[in-house]
Amino acid sequence: MEERIILGKIVYREREEYFSLTKEDRRKHFYVIGKTGTGKTTLLLNMLIQDIRNGEGVGFFDPHGDALLKLLKYIPQERIEDVVFLNPADLDHPFAFNPLEDVDYYKRTLVTSMILSVFKKIWQDAWSARMEYILQNSILTLLEYPGSTLLDINRLLADDSFRKRVVSQLKDPVVKAFWENEFDKYHLQFRTEAIAPIQNKVGQFIANPLLRNIIGQRKSTVDLSEILNEGKIFLVNLAIGQIGEISAQLLGGLLINALYLKAMERVNIPEEERRDFYLYIDEFQNFATESFVNILSEARKYRFNLILAHQFLDQLDESLKKAILGNVGSMMVFRVGTIDAQIFFEEFERLVSLESFLNLPSYYAYVKILYQNKPQRPFLAQTLPLETEPEVSYLDEILSYNHLKYSAPREIVEARIRRIYLSSKKEDFLICRLCGIQFPNDEDIEICPNCRQRAFVKGISLKELAKKNFSVKIKKEEKNKKVDLDSILKKLEGNESQ
Repeated sequence: MEERIILGKIVYREREEYFSLTKEDRRKHFYVIGKTGTGKTTLLLNMLIQDIRNGEGVGFFDPHGDALLKLLKYIPQERIEDVVFLNPADLDHPFAFNPLEDVDYYKRTLVTSMILSVFKKIWQDAWSARMEYILQNSILTLLEYPGSTLLDINRLLADDSFRKRVVSQLKDPVVKAFWENEFDKYHLQFRTEAIAPIQNKVGQFIANPLLRNIIGQRKSTVDLSEILNEGKIFLVNLAIGQIGEISAQLLGGLLINALYLKAMERVNIPEEERRDFYLYIDEFQNFATESFVNILSEARKYRFNLILAHQFLDQLDESLKKAILGNVGSMMVFRVGTIDAQIFFEEFERLVSLESFLNLPSYYAYVKILYQNKPQRPFLAQTLPLETEPEVSYLDEILSYNHLKYSAPREIVEARIRRIYLSSKKEDFLICRLCGIQFPNDEDIEICPNCRQRAFVKGISLKELAKKNFSVKIKKEEKNKKVDLDSILKKLEGNESQ
C-alpha cells in the first residue's frame, strides 16, 4: 500500500511542488474548514479516491449526497465487493442497524452513554435530568433483553405486560430496582408527565417509516467490525434534503459512535497489527455529540483516523472547538469569515495575516501539517482539480451487490416489524416450515434465515417462497433431524417452471 497521499501543490513565488501526508502523520487526524464553495469537497474526494485505490479502509459520511454519489463512480472493479453503501433515502431497500444488538455486559454503560449523547444533541431544547434518567434505565434494560431495538423504548414505558416480562428477566440489580422500586411506584399522573416527553420524541422516529425500517430490525445487516478490520469502503448517504435533519443526525450519530466502539475493541490486537481506517465526515458538526471529544483524543490509539470538514467554528460548542484545535495534527484553512480568521491568525502563530485568510481564492488554503510527527511552518497551497470520471463506472454493480447483501425488500421488512410490534399474541420462536428447526420470531415468513439464504443461492426469491403453499411434514420427534433442503428447493423450482 502507498504510505502517503497527495493533498495539493505548495505555492511559493514561481515554484510549485506537491505536498503529502504519511500514514503516521494522518493518525493525528486532519481538519478542514472553509466557507461554502471554497474547495473542501474536492479535497476530500481527491483524498478518498487515493485511499480507495491504495486499498485502504475508508468511511465517508455525506450530509448532502452529491459528493458520495460522485465518489461511487471512481470505485475500481477490484473493490466492488468492498463497498458497503448505506442509503436511507432508498425506501424500497432498507438496511438494518440495531445499536442494541449483542452488546457485551461490560460495554453496556458506554453504549448507553453514547446513545444518550445522540438523543441529547437532537432533543437539546427539551432535554432534562429526569428525561435522561428514565431513558438511561430504559436503554440499559433493553440492552439486557435479547432482540430489543430502539422501537421498544416506548413499549417498555407504556405497555405494563411487556415491561413486567422484560423486568422479570433482568439480572442487573440496580436497573431492576429502578423499575420495581421507583417507576412502578410513581403516582399515575407523575408517571404520565415523566414519560410524555420521551414518548413524544421517540414516537417521532417510530412514526417515520424511513427510520423505523432501519432501526426497528433486530439483526443488523452491517458488520462494523468487519468494515474496520477488513478495510471496507463504508459510504453513508445522509442527504438532509432527502431524509430530513433529525433522521440524518440520528443515524449519523449512532453509526459514528458504534464505529468508534468497534475501534476500541482493537485494544486486544497488537498496535502494529491494527489496520488503519480513515473516517471522512463532511459537515461533521451535524453528528458531533459530547462523546466526540473523547473520540478525538483517543481514536488514534486504535488507528481510527478522522478527516473532519465544516464551514465555521461557531458551528461547534466550546469543548469541541478546543478538542479540535488541541488534538488535530494537520489542518487546511480555506477562505473563512472575520471571527474565524482572528482565531486562525493566532493558531498559525501570526505567520499568516488576517487579510490572507479572508481573501483566499477558491481552491487555495493555508496549511499547517505534521511531517514525521513534527509541526511544519504554515504555507499556502492549491488543491488539485478532481480528475476526469473513469470511462467505465461500476455504479450499477455496486448498487446491485449492496441491495443483495445489506438490505431487504421494504415489504418484507415492514411485515417483519408488524409481526413483532403489532401482534397481540406472539410466540418467541417459530418452527421453520422447510427444515423444522426453531428460530427467533422476527421474520415475516415461517422460514429460517439459513433456508432463506439457500433459496437465494438457488435463485428463488423470498416473495416466491412466501407465496408457496408448501410445507415439510415433520413429526415432533424428528424436528431436529436434518432435512434434504436441496430436494425441497428443486420441488419449488419445478413449481415455478410450470
